[in-house]
Amino acid sequence: MQGLVIRNTGSWYEVRTDGGRVLQCKIKGNFRLRGIRSTNPVAVGDIVDLIENNDGTAFICEIADRRNYIIRRASNLSKQSHILAANIDLVLLFFTINYPETSSVFIDRFLASAEAYRIPVVILFNKTDLLDDGEMERMETFRRLYTSIGYTCYAVSVVKREGLEELPGLLKDKITLVAGNSGVGKSALLNALVPTANAATASISDSHNVGMHTTTFSEMYDLPGGGSIIDIPGVKGFGTFDFEPQEVSHYFREIFNESQNCKYSNCMHLEEPHCAVRQAIAEGRIAASRYQAYLSMLGDKDEDKYRPAY
Repeated sequence: MQGLVIRNTGSWYEVRTDGGRVLQCKIKGNFRLRGIRSTNPVAVGDIVDLIENNDGTAFICEIADRRNYIIRRASNLSKQSHILAANIDLVLLFFTINYPETSSVFIDRFLASAEAYRIPVVILFNKTDLLDDGEMERMETFRRLYTSIGYTCYAVSVVKREGLEELPGLLKDKITLVAGNSGVGKSALLNALVPTANAATASISDSHNVGMHTTTFSEMYDLPGGGSIIDIPGVKGFGTFDFEPQEVSHYFREIFNESQNCKYSNCMHLEEPHCAVRQAIAEGRIAASRYQAYLSMLGDKDEDKYRPAY
């Protein structure tokens, strides 16, 4: 029997079978011994094989081949990964200029990882209703940057339901992952699109201007117009996993395009002579913020950057 993983609480998984039943499942005992270097070998969005028990629960015994996934380095674990979701068609990535402030490095790291698995990303600049003139100008600068690279961007206020008109059509019949830091409005968007979700929301911390965790586990919700949304806990950082240094520039669209003009085919865009990428940065054709994110990802290969697992 096969099914789709629609909820992950950490110890139990909810799986919707092909027949429409939802079963409470656990991973079969020997499953974790198959060389899967992940804190969560089964993720929401996975297609799995099940063995049903007499009490109505089931064991997950196999995972079907994934067509893609979003993966990051597990928090404080240098040797393990954490899969955010699998088999997705689209990511809605939240970017808040303030309340809380999202780091552009976080955005660029996420975009690069999605690029590696050929997953389209749409960027939502949320909380426009709270921004002053200077913050709005900064938001527009980032929006112009990512639009010029080729990413679709929307400026929205989820709480006021402004700028959301195109989303139902965009998400129709797709499996969409909603991602971003805590407090950026992911659960509020879920409630706007799926009124029956009743996802918890919370104000940001006044003292630190950071989001408070409200989503504690990953879950998939069906959209009224067709398709589904995967809501996950807020992601604070995005350490990349299993990227070779020579590959990283391939996942920054404008850096990759410019690198075709470098003198050396193996140019890492660091100190090499006649580097077209560094020339483009000097001339303002590649944003310095994107280059800094690229450099930070090169450093992820250094195991000393992350505390080892115990």
